[in-house]
Amino acid sequence: MARTNFDQLLQAGCHFGHLKRKWNPAMAPYIYTERNGIHIIDLHKTVVKIDEAADALKQIAKSGKKVLFVATKKQTKEIIAEKAQSVGMPYVTERWPGGMLTNFPTIRKAVKKMANIDKLMVDGTFANLSKRELLQVTRQRAKLEKNLGSIADLTRLPSALFVVDVLKENIAVHEANRLGIPVFGIVDTNSDPKNIDFVIPANDDAKDSVEIILAACCAAINEGIEERKVEKADEKAEEAQADADAEDKPKRQARKPRKAAAPAAEEAAVAEAPAEEVAPAAEEAKAEEPAE
Repeated sequence: MARTNFDQLLQAGCHFGHLKRKWNPAMAPYIYTERNGIHIIDLHKTVVKIDEAADALKQIAKSGKKVLFVATKKQTKEIIAEKAQSVGMPYVTERWPGGMLTNFPTIRKAVKKMANIDKLMVDGTFANLSKRELLQVTRQRAKLEKNLGSIADLTRLPSALFVVDVLKENIAVHEANRLGIPVFGIVDTNSDPKNIDFVIPANDDAKDSVEIILAACCAAINEGIEERKVEKADEKAEEAQADADAEDKPKRQARKPRKAAAPAAEEAAVAEAPAEEVAPAAEEAKAEEPAE
């Protein structure tokens, strides 16, 4: 697995925290020093935490489970959408719909409603609607797409949450905590890390900082997905071989009695032969024996 190094994080500006007066004391273990009134994050610890998070995400992806990415900040929306789509994971970049996790069945109904509207558009039902009704349905479809389109394939609760700026997305973190869903989070110096299972101390405002951390985590997820594919292919090959062996076994068993029956058939033929034929053969065998 490709590891993120100290220099890459430094160049991306991951070490810049918030103003000293805005800090959260719970982040003290991850702060290296303070310069010009701004806290500097210890990137050595950030490197370790990224690797821990990447390993855990890889195992989740390898088991075939989903990770929900959450980032509603304007500067991180495009990054989170691009990275999540690259590994086929759901994401939320618009306003977090309250109860999305704790009231998941209701959210699924809204997603199904969007799918039903698409179906009606295809089968020509909308051709009979008035312009006003068509406009209303179209607007409703656009709103659903904006808020829920990125989670249309999420048929069950995600196995993990990856959050950029845990302070801003505190509702999502709270819902995940209630349901026991592990939370991976990029945590800045103004945030509280106590409710985050996998803390990644870093600048959560800079686009480059978020991008480099997401790139490392998504690369790990992709590795887990690829390893799962390989394992599935190996399992299918083993099953096919086992089926082939099972088909060949009766054939081999059917061939074995024929070999054993050959000597018995010869003995039976000798026993049934007339005495005139057996006697000369016995005399010839006796004549071939060496004299003492």
